This record gives sequence, C-alpha cells and structure tokens, in this order.
Amino acid sequence: MPSSTVLACTATPKLENYNTTDFWFMDGNIVLLVGSIAFKVHRGQLVRHSDVFHDMFSLPQPESDEAGQGLVDGCPWVELYDDPSDVLHLLRALYDGLYFTKPSSGDFCAISAVLRMSTKYLIEHLRLRCLERLESDWPTTLAGWDKREQQATADGRYNPREFYAHPIMVIQLAQELNLDHLLPAAFYDLSRYGPRKIAHGASLMPGLLPATIAQIKARARANNRTDDPLRLTRNDLYATFLGRETSQRFLADFIEKELSARAISANCANRHHANGHHCRESFYFIMLNLLRSVSGIASGRDADPLFSLLQAVEMLSRTDFSDGTRQCGLRICASCKEDFALSAAKARQEAWSQIPLWFGLKRVTGLKTDGVKSKTDG
Repeated sequence: MPSSTVLACTATPKLENYNTTDFWFMDGNIVLLVGSIAFKVHRGQLVRHSDVFHDMFSLPQPESDEAGQGLVDGCPWVELYDDPSDVLHLLRALYDGLYFTKPSSGDFCAISAVLRMSTKYLIEHLRLRCLERLESDWPTTLAGWDKREQQATADGRYNPREFYAHPIMVIQLAQELNLDHLLPAAFYDLSRYGPRKIAHGASLMPGLLPATIAQIKARARANNRTDDPLRLTRNDLYATFLGRETSQRFLADFIEKELSARAISANCANRHHANGHHCRESFYFIMLNLLRSVSGIASGRDADPLFSLLQAVEMLSRTDFSDGTRQCGLRICASCKEDFALSAAKARQEAWSQIPLWFGLKRVTGLKTDGVKSKTDG
C-alpha cells in the first residue's frame, strides 16, 4: 500500500466539506477523498485494474454503528494524498478509456496525470498507453523525429505547440518519473526557442483543478524553483543554453568542412566546364542559406541543425530559385548532388546521436540512428 494512502480509521469526514465531480455514482460503494474533492466510485472497477487497490481494499475495514458512523454517504472511504486532477484523469481513463485520435498538445494534462497514477498504482495497460504516446511525441530515433516534425507542419505552417506539449512540461515529467529517454528530444525542442522564451518558461496546462494548481506551486517551491512552476531550474536552463550553443557550433563546423571550398565529385558531369563551376556555385549558394540559419535569420526554425541540414538537401531539387529573370533550379550535376546529400544525411545522424552530449544528459547513453550507407558500403 502506498505511503500516501490512508484507510478510514478515526474521525469520519463530513461530505459537506468536499466538492464532487461527475464521478459520483449513486450505486458507488467506495468514496475516495482527495484533497478537497470526493469521488464515489465502484470498488470493483479499481480492484480489477490495480493490484495496489486490490491489496488496499483487502485490509480489514472499521465497522460502522447502526447510525452509519464511520461511513461517508453510506460507503467506506479512503483518503488518497494524490493530486485531485490526477485522480480525476485516472478515473476517466478507467471508466471511459484513454483514446487519442490525433496528436494534440491538449492531451498532455491527461497523459501526464494517468502516467503518474498508473505508475504508482501499478495499472500497466494505462502506463504503457501513455508511454507509447509520449515516445511518439518525443522519439528516440531520427526517423521518429522527422515524422513528428512532418506532423507539426500543416499547409506549410510549422506549429509544434498545436500538436505537442511545451517541452518544459515534458522535461519536468521525465525527471519526476525517471523517463530519461524522453529528455534529449525535449531539450532539443526547447533549445530552438529564442533565449528570452526559454527563460520565460511555459504556462500552466488548462483544465487543472484549483487544488492542483496550489499543489504544483507548492511542489515547485519545495524543489527550489520559482513561484512559477513551469520555469527551468538553473541547471536545466544552463543545459539548454549550452546545448543550443553546441548545436549551432555543429552546423557551423559542417559548413566549414562540407561546403566551404567543397571539392566537386570525382564523377562530376560539369568537370570540363570551368572545372565544375556550376556545381561549385551551387555549393556556395547552399552555404549562404545555411549561414542564415546559424545567424538566426531563418524565420521560425532558429537553432535547428536537423532542419537546416534537411533543408540543404531539399535545395538540391528545388526549382523555385530566381536568377533575376526566371525561376530555375541549382545547376548541380547528379554526382555532386548525390555526394552532398550523403554528407548531409550522415551529419544529421551524427547530430542526432550527439544530442544527449550537447545537453549534458549523462544518464542517456545515446539516441538510435537509422544508418546511412555510402556508395562504397556493401
């Protein structure tokens, strides 16, 4: 039985001192008292899914007298020292199911609550469902990250906060529940904000009960955070800025190594035309556009080397550039295009695997890469 659970014992609580929700069933046979909220639910529904509740309700209950003393609304009662909002979301999941039709940042309140409660009360199917969703939103593979980013781009407009929770919320949940594998994607996502937004923090999730907000703020103060619970700790803020700086340095190093004075391919089709002038000119054009990313001019995707490298490869096939009179594409040959695309793909894999190091996440050994073969690989 969790230490934060108390069975009915001495003084019987008065129901008028509690608020109720829609989880107050006339045929319920157990009352859960959580903070200032009372839930009247069915013992069998809790026992069916949780060994912890099964063991809890197996303990001898104090007998009530003929006047019903010791009961709340005619039922035995249990006091839970959990977050009222967390219990509410858990009951919704147990009674109504936990369904996600499409990615939405609004789901995070329920996901975090149910994950917290299902971990504590050993409700494995709900725990796995929440983890599956979180690992989809905050993946450990580059392929998963690319799929996530594609989902967050609708009609050419990139809006990750519409689909995924603010990364500070995810960082705090992962740290609370020791879900270290979610941290690299969350820190990387956060680092793409400007410094002022990173330091400002996030807003409290909508739909929280007032008692929950008070508990969150109290927990923040107990953990030496500011009164604003959704700001980073000093150590996490430092890690975010360090990772942001390192990611930009990675992209700058790629530009220096792979684009600045890049040699043409051994099989360059333009070799005999001014020693591959068209291909060299194309590399220079790509380099200028990537330098815009490093300096933060690229709108909406600052400090995002994974996106910048992907964008560089996409430039190879675009035909909407202008030479001053008409739209056209880069005049780069197929061989040089293939060589550069391979270099950029390898750099993205390298960047993805280094993200834990960028943010000082020592307990994360590394992220999974998808493997990029060169033309000479078997």
